[in-house]
Amino acid sequence: MKSKKCTTFNCRLPTANSMPDITLKKLAEMLNLSISTVSRALKDHPDISKETRQKVKELAAVAEYEPNTYAINLRTNQSKELAVIIPTIANDFYQSFISSLEEEVRLYGYSLMMLQSGDDPLIEQQNLKRCRQGRVSGIFISITTKTTDISSFFKQGDHHIPIVFFDKVPAAESCIKICVDDVMAATIAAKTLIAKNKQNILAVFGNEELSITKKRLSAFTETLRAANPEVRLAIHHAGSINESFEVIMNKLARQLPDAIFCMSDEILIGVMKAVQTLQLHVPGDIGIIAISEGQVPTFYYPQITYIETSGFKLAKSAFVKMMACIAGNTGTQEMKINSALVEGGSL
Repeated sequence: MKSKKCTTFNCRLPTANSMPDITLKKLAEMLNLSISTVSRALKDHPDISKETRQKVKELAAVAEYEPNTYAINLRTNQSKELAVIIPTIANDFYQSFISSLEEEVRLYGYSLMMLQSGDDPLIEQQNLKRCRQGRVSGIFISITTKTTDISSFFKQGDHHIPIVFFDKVPAAESCIKICVDDVMAATIAAKTLIAKNKQNILAVFGNEELSITKKRLSAFTETLRAANPEVRLAIHHAGSINESFEVIMNKLARQLPDAIFCMSDEILIGVMKAVQTLQLHVPGDIGIIAISEGQVPTFYYPQITYIETSGFKLAKSAFVKMMACIAGNTGTQEMKINSALVEGGSL
C-alpha cells in the first residue's frame, strides 16, 4: 500500500497500517521542531507563531495524532474524568441522576466513568481504588446500605480527589453531601395522609442504619403524632423489593390498614406486587403514597400519589459543588433539594 503524501510539509506520512500510533516525539521529528514547541503549538501557546501553530495542527490532523491521556494523567496527577459510584444502575433515581450528570460533565469537557458497587462495601472499596489509580478528578458516590466505616473516603483527599456524597450519604458531618430534603419529603407525605383522614397507617422504610431512613422515619412519625396522637401507625423496614413484598404479604394477611406509605421506589414496587397478588383495589381497599423519583408511580393505575425526589435536580447541584471542589473550595457542606407533592389517584 502506498504511503500518504503530506503537501503542507516536506515529509511523507506512512499509512496507519505501516506504523504505530503517532506520538508527540514523532511529530516533532517530522517538523524538525522540539517536542516542547510542538506541544505548545497544539495548545495555542501565544509564544509560538501563528504559522508554526497552523503547520503543527495540520500535520497532527493528517497523522491522526491523539494525546496520550495516560501520560498526561501521570504528569499532572489528574485527568479530565469524573467517576460516579452507585449501588446499582437498575434504579430510576440513579438513572435520572447519571443522565443529568453526564450532560453537565460533557459541557465542561470532562468524561464520566460509571461504577456499580452492587451494594457491597468490598466492591465499593475496589471501585475507590480504581478511581485513585485512574487519577480521576473527582468522585460522586451513593454509599451502600452496609457501609459503616468511611475513613477510606477521607483518604482520597490525600490524593487531591474530592468526593461528593449524594442520596445515600454517611452520617458524618465532615464531608460534602447533596441530598433530597428528606425531612420535607416525609413531612409532606405525613400531612397528605392526615388531609385524607387516614387513621390506620402502615409505613415501610429502608435500611434503618442509613441516615436517609432515620431522617424520613423521624419526620414522618413526628408529623403524624403531632397532628393526631390517636393515629395507629405500624412501622416496618425492608432493604429490597423482595423484603418489602414479604412485609406486606405478612402484614396484610392479618390486618388491612387504611393506607401504606412507601419510603422509596424500590419499596413501592414490592408493596404494589403484594397488593396486586392479594387482588386488592387501590384506593378502594387500600391507599398508597410514596416518596419517588416519579417514573415508577406512573406504571400503575390509578397513578400512585407521590412526593417527588428528583435525581435530575440533585445531579445539577452535585456537579456545581464538584466544580467548586476542583477549583479549591473544599469546605464541608450539606445541600438539600426541595420536594413536592404530585397527586395521583391512589389515596
